[in-house]
Amino acid sequence: MAADGGGDALKTEVEAAAFRRLVEHLRERSDVQNIDLMNLGGFCRNCLSRWYQEAARERGVEVGKEEAREVVYGMSYSEWKERYQTEATPEQREKWEASHKN
Repeated sequence: MAADGGGDALKTEVEAAAFRRLVEHLRERSDVQNIDLMNLGGFCRNCLSRWYQEAARERGVEVGKEEAREVVYGMSYSEWKERYQTEATPEQREKWEASHKN
């Protein structure tokens, strides 16, 4: 990590802090829809929760889909959808479909 050889533990600590900040930011920006994240960045909150679940599994820890989503959303996915998710516009859907063609 650093030129002085900060070590793997420090690198992991910094990466974990950055992950926590990303999750915090996404929770604060509930106005940004998942489809917008997918259209602009190629990932969304659900992707991040899946990556969390996969990382846990790789380390021998089983984390359920809903549990992983709660880590990212800060609440159940169904509650988040009810509070914050809006219907995708035709433009959002068109952009998503165009970006997901093989």
